[in-house]
Amino acid sequence: MSVIQPTHNLSLAELDKRSFFHPFTALADHLETGPRVITEGEGVWVKDEHGQRYLDAVAGLWCVNIGYGRREVAEAIYEQAKKLAYFHSFSSMGTEPSIRLADRLIRLAPAGMSKVLFGCSGSDANDTNVKLVWYYSNLRGKPDKVKIIARKQGYHGVTVASASLTGLPMLHRSFHLPIPEVRHVSCADPYRGKPDGMSELDYSAALAKELDETIRREGPDTVAAFIAEPVMGAGGVHVPPEGYFQAIQPVLKEHDVLLIADEVICGFGRLGQWFGSQIYGIEPDLMTIAKGLTSGYVPMSASLVGEKIWQVLIEHAHETGPFGHGYTYSAHPVAAAAAMANLDILEQDQLVRNAETVGAYFQSLMRERFAGHPLIGNIRGIGLIMGVEFVAERASKAAFPLPFKAAALVSKHCLAAGLMARPLPGGDIIAFSPPLTLTMAEAEVIADKFGEGLAKATDELRSSGRWAG
Repeated sequence: MSVIQPTHNLSLAELDKRSFFHPFTALADHLETGPRVITEGEGVWVKDEHGQRYLDAVAGLWCVNIGYGRREVAEAIYEQAKKLAYFHSFSSMGTEPSIRLADRLIRLAPAGMSKVLFGCSGSDANDTNVKLVWYYSNLRGKPDKVKIIARKQGYHGVTVASASLTGLPMLHRSFHLPIPEVRHVSCADPYRGKPDGMSELDYSAALAKELDETIRREGPDTVAAFIAEPVMGAGGVHVPPEGYFQAIQPVLKEHDVLLIADEVICGFGRLGQWFGSQIYGIEPDLMTIAKGLTSGYVPMSASLVGEKIWQVLIEHAHETGPFGHGYTYSAHPVAAAAAMANLDILEQDQLVRNAETVGAYFQSLMRERFAGHPLIGNIRGIGLIMGVEFVAERASKAAFPLPFKAAALVSKHCLAAGLMARPLPGGDIIAFSPPLTLTMAEAEVIADKFGEGLAKATDELRSSGRWAG
């Protein structure tokens, strides 16, 4: 029998290494280097336990849209917790904040959305959408129509079904994934995927043709849905080529295939409009939302269900009985109150417009300063989301040999300069997605600190002999 040792004399770092299992972390390295403990935040800035300040240019994990330290949200959480800290939404039960939030979301969403089914994370919301797709097929008498097509380098979560949809090998290796119902087609990547000399419109047409051929090869009677982020996030911040969604949507309609728009990152102003679907003319049957719904202040997600699907559920409701899906914390009243306060801030502070205007400045600033750097192959983005892709050689787009990634080195030096920028798992790419409160002056701080980190990484690469560029 093991004896639990006292911990009162241990530092936070020692306690962390003793008991805390960190997600998406190099576990052995973490046990050597220990954690960075963040203790407070205000606006776009956070501070660690040693008092070091960082400009968080990633908004946590793409989520703190309203910035840190908004008392309005804290107060809404407090007031709701005092009044009713929890009640469930099973068996026709409801609470005022969740009812009002559902109504507000449908009014904000693109046309055609009908109902809101709440969850706790983007991952579980995508799991919900998978089950809704299968439920819909079964109710229509099409039990074989179960396959879901996703894209390579797309990111849709890490639960069993959502990780299967995610097109990143690191989420499949050693986890016995993907599940057999999932297929993947090419990433919409104009930088690496589009042949030289081909227009973006022709590239979009080629991607639509690949999708059509995949559906025909699998059998249209077996393919139920296609899932896509308006702008691909963790897989590389890939902005769709011109005409992409206009090219693929007729293919889906021809084969009676549902479209799931994963708006977990793009939703709630990140791209300069409320939803990416509004920018790219996407007409979803299902939408996945999370992150910016509460700006990460408390966990909450939702599946937005289109009227077409809802009508089928209602038509068969008497024969199927109660709908057999949901979570203990679905429509949690405290989370709903936080979401309502968060949406108030987004609207009252005009943060969606700010993401558009300051985002345009940020995109231009970064390109002007760094597009010609020999270590950078491509800078891409829209609104307040950006990807910077590193290459060993610009002309050929040659990557550094694995396992080395320049993005990780640049990110390390940026962190030392007081800037949080995130290296992505889907390539040698750094992502930026700062809070939507970002000012033009703060955008310049990001560029200055990124330039400092880039310069130090460049010097280190040259002095170490890893790169002769």
